Amino acid sequence: MRARFRVRFRARQGGRRVDLVLGLLLVAGVLTGLGANTIGVNWPLDLIQLHAAGALAVLLLAPWKYVVIRRGLGNPRQRRPAKALSLALLFLVLVTIGSGLVHSTGRVEDVGPLTLMQIHVGAAVGAVLAVVAHFFGHWVRPRRTDADRRALLRLAVLGAGAAVATTAWDTWAATGRRFTGSVPKPALEVTSWINDGIQRVEAGQWSLRVGETAFDLDRILALPHERFTAILDCTSGWYSSQEWDGVRLSVLLDGAGVEPGRSVEVRAVTGYARWFGAGTLDDVWLVTAVGGRALSPGHGFPARIVAPGRRGFWWVKWVASIQPSSRPPWAQSVFPLS
Repeated sequence: MRARFRVRFRARQGGRRVDLVLGLLLVAGVLTGLGANTIGVNWPLDLIQLHAAGALAVLLLAPWKYVVIRRGLGNPRQRRPAKALSLALLFLVLVTIGSGLVHSTGRVEDVGPLTLMQIHVGAAVGAVLAVVAHFFGHWVRPRRTDADRRALLRLAVLGAGAAVATTAWDTWAATGRRFTGSVPKPALEVTSWINDGIQRVEAGQWSLRVGETAFDLDRILALPHERFTAILDCTSGWYSSQEWDGVRLSVLLDGAGVEPGRSVEVRAVTGYARWFGAGTLDDVWLVTAVGGRALSPGHGFPARIVAPGRRGFWWVKWVASIQPSSRPPWAQSVFPLS
């Protein structure tokens, strides 16, 4: 009787620890995924590698989690909604990891009407919601005994295994991703944030309001343009290095008589907007051409923003207004909400 109790206790303790580790990996996956998707500069800490290692660590834990799930499904006291939630969570986690790994190969981009990155992010959001619901129904409280020497040793082995698996995947399967996880593209793709459709703006009818000054396209083209190289890194999972022709926002604002020292709101004809800090305006351009040719409607004709070091959702297309603002850049959502 005592031996049977010990076996059950160890099984439950092992299941608890597996759930705790999976919870930690989920938090790490969310944080590294959000960081890689929002940060446009290469940090010393490679977030996308940590993101991939966390995903592979989940797969390494799969055999132990399978035992826990099987035990739960076979428990007659377990209610059907709880069982369904466990299966849904399993499905969402597998879809999240699978879509991310397949995307990293650069060989598959779309599944039906959705991109792999949309599937990856959507399944991840669903998995997070399912985990929250799961934890409310199966609350697992950390204990001091969870961090004993044996548990820490197993955690170290799991970390080493994830590191080896990540290195192997990057060597033999994954393509040359950027530090954001994006795969390379020789040419720009046409994408828009959320539900913004392609705007077909007539050059003769377009004007750009900068402060109190209105610029037509000819007047914009007459400003001192520079040709420079910048990488557009889109949150849909690709990046492309291109040559752009444009004028720095600091020069444009000076030409419009706008006093320096304030942040600016850049707004598109669709109403989409981002705010840039006063100290960054010398490194943000209003561009009118890419690859030596005028922008196409899909890429923001007649003028768009190019902001090197920022993800693609900062690169506002079809710019209609650039206005000084008292709103600091940090007072906007990390991801645009519209």
